[in-house]
Amino acid sequence: MCIFCKIVKGEIPNRTILESEEFLCFEDINPACKIHVLIIPKEHYDSFDVIPPKIMANMTEFIHKVASKLGVRQSGYRLITNIGNHGGQEVSHLHFHLLAGEKVGRLVGKES
Repeated sequence: MCIFCKIVKGEIPNRTILESEEFLCFEDINPACKIHVLIIPKEHYDSFDVIPPKIMANMTEFIHKVASKLGVRQSGYRLITNIGNHGGQEVSHLHFHLLAGEKVGRLVGKES
């Protein structure tokens, strides 16, 4: 069982920001920004590539609620998901990083 499934089951504690029947948002334990939360579906999906579009539509609405609750919809935020090894995905459970609360720096990557 992956770490995020253990968090959903309550086996690993977290600092919950918002929760619904389908989704969970909690603080990242290693924040990269003033506000850094993770948003996950409670049901296990390996990545964005396999989540059914109807569930992703519900997740979009949940993410909007998270951004509103955090008070960052006006000032802006960065939303990131990594897919697969080359995309930098470290946990095989779909999750979005929401970064906000300060100006977010440029994305890490190769210069063109």
